[in-house]
Amino acid sequence: MSATTTIRLPPKLRARLAALATQTDRSVHSLIVEAVERHADYSEQLRSLVKEALAAQADLRNAGEIYRAEDVEGWMNALAGGTSAGRPAAWRK
Repeated sequence: MSATTTIRLPPKLRARLAALATQTDRSVHSLIVEAVERHADYSEQLRSLVKEALAAQADLRNAGEIYRAEDVEGWMNALAGGTSAGRPAAWRK
């Protein structure tokens, strides 16, 4: 069973929702529920991404040597082109 929640909407927003509901043959309630669901999904995904990024940052700090992407790319391109290339220097240890 769904719980009832009361929200107070500014008159202009309520009018926009009413017009959209009429145009889309939906209820204002369904528009609000969909918007809240989408925002909850977005917020959960964002929190998950931030948590993942912080964990990756911590892993980098504990990983030891860190290389600049452009240095690694240049090294890999040289190797792929058949050129003998020395390993790039670590940016941070």
